[in-house]
Parts: sequence; C-alpha cells; structure tokens
Amino acid sequence: MKLVTFKTEGKVRSGWIAADGGIVDMAKASGGELPDTISAFIEDNEKYMPILKKKYQDAKADYALEDVELLCPLPMPASFRDFMSFKEHTEHSAQLFNMKVPEYYYKKPVFYFSNSKSFVGPEAEVKRPDGCQRMDYECELAAIIGKSGKDISAESADDYIFGYSVLNDWSARDLQAPEIGCGLGPAKGKDFATSMGPCIVTKDEFEQYRTADGRFDVPMTVHINGKKITDGNYKTVLHTFPAIIEHVSKNVTIYPNEVLGSGTVGNGCLLELGVTDPNHFWLEPGDEVVMEIGGIGVLRNKII
Repeated sequence: MKLVTFKTEGKVRSGWIAADGGIVDMAKASGGELPDTISAFIEDNEKYMPILKKKYQDAKADYALEDVELLCPLPMPASFRDFMSFKEHTEHSAQLFNMKVPEYYYKKPVFYFSNSKSFVGPEAEVKRPDGCQRMDYECELAAIIGKSGKDISAESADDYIFGYSVLNDWSARDLQAPEIGCGLGPAKGKDFATSMGPCIVTKDEFEQYRTADGRFDVPMTVHINGKKITDGNYKTVLHTFPAIIEHVSKNVTIYPNEVLGSGTVGNGCLLELGVTDPNHFWLEPGDEVVMEIGGIGVLRNKII
C-alpha cells in the first residue's frame, strides 16, 4: 500500500493510492471503520491493516490524483532522528569541513534530533532561511516506526518498521558551519524544513527491493531544474535500518509515528559535489528540486 495525506475542498484527508492511480479516501471508503489520519492508522496499524487489506484494498478511487493536493504523508511525526549512514557522504563531508571521521562512526550509526514539527510535503514551497546563501538538499530514505519497543535486536528490528518514504533534509550550510565545532549538532542549519513524501510505502510492498545482504536496491536521484545532480542507490548504505533501530532502542522506547532518516546517500547533496565540481553552486529562490527513490515516488519542491 501507498498511504497519503491530501487536501481537497479545503479539508485534509487521508487514504491510499488505488490501482488506477487515483486516491481512495480512507474514512469515506470504510464508512468510518478506518481512521481519518495516517498517524492514527499507524498508531494502531496491527488492527487496521488487516481490515484495510481484507475489506477495502480494492475500493474504487474517490478522487483523481490531479484533483487533490498531496501533503506530507505524516504531517507531524512523533519525533525525527536523522543519521549519517552512508560512508561516502560522511567522508566527503568531513573532508570539506577539514575534519577526521571518528572510528566510532564505522561501528555505530550516529544521529541527531531535528525539528519534527517543520515537515512539509511534495509540491510545497520551501523558503530559504533569512541570512542563508548556501542552501542545500540532502537525499535520504525515511523509515517510519509502526510499534513500540525497547532494547530491540537488529534481527527483530524489521518488525518495528511500518513503511518508507522519500526524505529531503534541507540544509543551510552557512548557518550550519559555525555550529559544527560546538558539538551539539547542526541545529539552526537544519531546523527550518524537512520534506517527506509523496507517500508512505508499507513495509511489505517494499520487500521486493531487498538484497541478499538486507539492504534495498533502489535508485536515489535528484534533479535540479531538470538536470540530474545526484545518482545514488540505497544498497550502498553502511548502517541499515535494523542496525539503526537496535542502536536507538538501547535503553530507550521507540514509538509509532517516529521517523528515522537514513542520512544522505553518497553525492546526495551539493556540499559533497563541491569536492570535485569546479562549477559548484547552491540552491537559489526559483530552483526546483525533484527527489525520487525507486518504489516510492517523486518528492518535488520549489525554493522561494
């Protein structure tokens, strides 16, 4: 299933993408048997998912896709942890900041908490922060937690994932740079916006892309104003989501509707490309950033 949050006739609704590409209104199609928000559905998905699949999976679309406005599928996550799970990105970034990658990084997935209340969806306009001249995108895969747990092993961690989405961790590099040396994370360089969407693909549907080593073979691409800038693949990740969940849940309970960002795929941002590109540039108002991950879809945003 591909679950969505959308707006029509001034009202925010939730549903899924039908086989014909249209949108099924979850509460409408089920006569209220299913909830009217994605967060409520995920909160109790072990109850609702069997009902959806048994009774409503083949429901006819209520709206054509072009007649609704897709929003962030999970508008206000319970929390947002973002990781640095791709070795290539981490090493490139360290080089640019004249830093050495700590040995700990290769052993454990490291993360920071970002602003879970500043999520936006596909087609949303994203304002370049005041005082920023070096705005950047970061191409990531997001995992959405589907049930509570603590001290979870990597071997059982998949049971706690509800689904996946495309995530753009916007960055203000010139605001981020002076914060790096303070040791508390990027803070104001990251908190102004995070894009996610266009949908949440349920875990079972995403399994078809799994590789023998437990990763996913899905392309991760970014086009800016129609030109391909990033061409990566999730299968190159160092720390997988099961490893991430094992690390995060040690001594800590995780909950449904929390979002985990994979971190940026190799060459998945303009900062990295500055290592080798003599024509390096930053995002400007008017630029269109189109991010796509195989099996999920397109996340498109315009800078203002």
